[in-house]
Amino acid sequence: MLLPLTLTLLAPAFAVDPTTIFPTSVASSPLLKARPTTVYKPRSPAAFHRARWRSLNFAESEPVEWEPQEVPGPDVEDMHTLAQLARMSGNAYALPGQSNWYEVDPAWNTSFPFGWEDSDNGFRGHVFMSSDNSTVVLSIKGTTLQGPTSKQDKFNDNLLFSCCCARVDFSWVFRRVCDCYRKSWRCDDTCLTKALIEESLFYSVGVKLVNDLLFLYPTANVWLVGHSLGGSLAALLGTTFGLPAVSFEAPGERLAAQRLHLPMPTASGRPNPLLPAITHVYHNSDPIPQGACTGIGSVCAEGGYALETRCHLGKSIIFDTVGKLGWKVDVRKHIVKDVITKILEADGVQWEEGRSVPLAREDPECVDCFKWEFGDFLDKEALPAKNVSHFKLSCRLPL
Repeated sequence: MLLPLTLTLLAPAFAVDPTTIFPTSVASSPLLKARPTTVYKPRSPAAFHRARWRSLNFAESEPVEWEPQEVPGPDVEDMHTLAQLARMSGNAYALPGQSNWYEVDPAWNTSFPFGWEDSDNGFRGHVFMSSDNSTVVLSIKGTTLQGPTSKQDKFNDNLLFSCCCARVDFSWVFRRVCDCYRKSWRCDDTCLTKALIEESLFYSVGVKLVNDLLFLYPTANVWLVGHSLGGSLAALLGTTFGLPAVSFEAPGERLAAQRLHLPMPTASGRPNPLLPAITHVYHNSDPIPQGACTGIGSVCAEGGYALETRCHLGKSIIFDTVGKLGWKVDVRKHIVKDVITKILEADGVQWEEGRSVPLAREDPECVDCFKWEFGDFLDKEALPAKNVSHFKLSCRLPL
């Protein structure tokens, strides 16, 4: 699948009327705030891709040198900035002028849609930019339940966020997202990786798009945002390129990053998935980012979605809507409109003592898919059990 977006088409789309008045840089904007943010970039992109290729094909590790850089990133402690980024994330589902389009600060009204030319292309959204091209915000669409992209959205959801091939409902009996499940809570790990690489089109299309943006604007600050599936893709792409990313109500993507064999920045000589400049924003009434919309009878399973992961890259800002607003845990609270209007733009709510925005926190003890065993099972089923290598796949960090 090719993204209907080329460098030739991008260049004129980013042209700006010189008579329009914008802030000279995002850092000086009184509306959308930036702050110094440390990102980790591979010293050599070629070495990064070589290490990933070696891990994918030979299950061998190769060290990657990481270079910390300080760049202007979104101020995730500023509520208005989060609200604006959430509005941009919501706009990835619409086109300007449609009823579900959210107005943003005038400084960010220059935008370009991508992926909308082809109704079969599920990877779509908008690129927002500042007038001097110093900052580009890539907003990626999440899952649409009913629409031309729904089939591909669901396929990518179930590849990225299920423990093993999303065996959840009748619709996947004849068209499973992968064929890696082995009986008795076992799943072939090599098969899962191949399925993600060969079938997960959204991530690979996103890599191409970000490469295009970086080619066009090599000195620009590029931020990635998205809601739900779009937020998880923003986090994966931010990790790949060493860019700041902010997601809203996104399923856990740390396991997907592991299966995609994304090299991670290191701390104390070990890969650390908490180091990328990724900030997840969600509330505790939404079961999806918490990996709690699971099991037979759950709304997600009934709809054919296996959103089973809960561990995230980077840090998470969690709004206590259960305690502060009295909300019940309900998948209907997943929609971006509630996040914008009832949380980020709500008046008179003190979410955390002494802070307008809850503190972004890490979760190093998070574990995904603890019931499952992952290993090389497809070619070894005929062997005695003692000759089969078993291991638990989790996202818990080494202490």
